[in-house]
Amino acid sequence: QLQAFGGGLVQAGGSLRLSCVASEGINFYVMAWFRQTPGKQREFVAGISWNGDYKDYRNSVKGRFTISRANEKNTVVLEMYRMKPEDTAAYYCAARDGVGVRSSAYEYEFWGQGTQVTVSS
Repeated sequence: QLQAFGGGLVQAGGSLRLSCVASEGINFYVMAWFRQTPGKQREFVAGISWNGDYKDYRNSVKGRFTISRANEKNTVVLEMYRMKPEDTAAYYCAARDGVGVRSSAYEYEFWGQGTQVTVSS
């Protein structure tokens, strides 16, 4: 089970920190964050390999968002800086039992509940 925390309302240019805590060990899982707005498909935001050596980001968040993980705490964190109104969405953490970060939501078997992020202009 995955639980996401940390969403909220922030002004454009501000920062937020999302956390995802798993009820079981995540040591060998690829972890990722996705986001979704009403009427749109869930889109990949960032992903991290099981040992943290590889990270991937969607182009629009590169240089502004950072994903990290602490396997000993069963936690994955998404730090978001210089936020923009277009970052507004429900953010979901996901886990994949496989090799390699994937950008398709279909590749992830486990999902947390969404946490809403709203960026005001």
